Amino acid sequence: MTKPSAIFALSAVLLSDVMCANVAYQYRDMLCGIEHRGYSAPANVAFLTAIPYAIGIVICVVLAVVFKKKRTDR
Repeated sequence: MTKPSAIFALSAVLLSDVMCANVAYQYRDMLCGIEHRGYSAPANVAFLTAIPYAIGIVICVVLAVVFKKKRTDR
């Protein structure tokens, strides 16, 4: 049986990878949109998509630490 702390630690790593890919894609799309389609939002707005991912990563890390402590306290 896998430990819950390992599952949440792995989830945090996967979320960070997905966050980087998503922000990079949004940033590239914003840059192309500004140059060719006339978007009015600046490309820096793409970095706002990282906020929900960052919250999820923090939650996963906190849960991993809590479960690790509970497992070692036994």
